[in-house]
Amino acid sequence: MLVTVATFGYFSWGFPHWVCFVLNTVALHLVGTVIHDASHNSAHSNRIVNAFLGHGSALMLGFTFPVFTRVHLQHHANVNDPENDPDHFVSTCGPLWLIAPRFFYHEIYFFQRRLWKKYELLEWFLSRLTVAALIYSACRFDFLTYFANYWFAPALVVGVALGLFFDYLPHRPFEEKNRWKNARVYPSGLLNLLIMGQNYHLVHHLWPSIPWYKYKPAYEVMKPLLDEKGSPQSLGLHRRKDFWGFVYDIFLGIRFHHKTKD
Repeated sequence: MLVTVATFGYFSWGFPHWVCFVLNTVALHLVGTVIHDASHNSAHSNRIVNAFLGHGSALMLGFTFPVFTRVHLQHHANVNDPENDPDHFVSTCGPLWLIAPRFFYHEIYFFQRRLWKKYELLEWFLSRLTVAALIYSACRFDFLTYFANYWFAPALVVGVALGLFFDYLPHRPFEEKNRWKNARVYPSGLLNLLIMGQNYHLVHHLWPSIPWYKYKPAYEVMKPLLDEKGSPQSLGLHRRKDFWGFVYDIFLGIRFHHKTKD
């Protein structure tokens, strides 16, 4: 809806260009949660509708739904494992301001590990063909500028936000593998709305079938258990070392990992 309003606003209704940019950025931010929930079959109870939401949101973000789903499930299975967690590379192999393009490492991971099932390779091909057709049409019919400034640029902005709030902040310092401690919670009603529950990311990892709008209620019910397990329940940036580590990650963010013996 927001994308439609922004597009008509740009081409037909004379909207200020910054309004179109903001509308598309907000739209892409919202569908980031749609694709995430769809990958866990929690965007809609009907599996066909859930798949439609997943493919549609993936297309808007420049992803493909099969890649996102299979790779994201590998993240859940291998949290903070430098060799097997695909999001570990996204979060730790460069500065945060370049985190958005690192999401395309997911496609490399997907093909390297041959993660596809059934018709998912065909789905990937059709998704990429659709993007190629859109870009070709933009060149052919002279709206490439709109694509670059009001789709590609907002996607980069949202990619940084998704990388920060879905990947980086919930899992830093990227060392803990214990399921009760490998992600964190930093409670806030306002953030719950602004970043659609990702400040309760540990709740998602513990109970991944819960949709985003139930993270906060689930946290409030399960907080005594999280307290007992010693689960992180703050942003974890209050100590000087952690704060300056965050600043380092913003601008450089290169980490070196050493293999440990079993």
